[in-house]
Amino acid sequence: MKKLNFKFYQMGNLQMSQINYDAMSDAELKQYFLKHRGDRSALQAHLDRINQLPPRVIASPDDPDFDEKVRSAIRQKIEVASNNAHQQNN
Repeated sequence: MKKLNFKFYQMGNLQMSQINYDAMSDAELKQYFLKHRGDRSALQAHLDRINQLPPRVIASPDDPDFDEKVRSAIRQKIEVASNNAHQQNN
């Protein structure tokens, strides 16, 4: 994992850090936001990235395998979420 980019500067008696979200991968930014939920700039950077992604089309409504494709996509999402939860608990 690459090192996160922090730049510190003084503001009165407070030391503030400015984080370079652009230097983070999508996964790093997501993990940073999950660990620093109060960081509104991190949330905005994460949402900006998500909104830049093209929408993922699972199946068109007239697809004969529509139901199975949707079920499969749901199973995959559940599996990924389960794996992520398991990794965070270890």
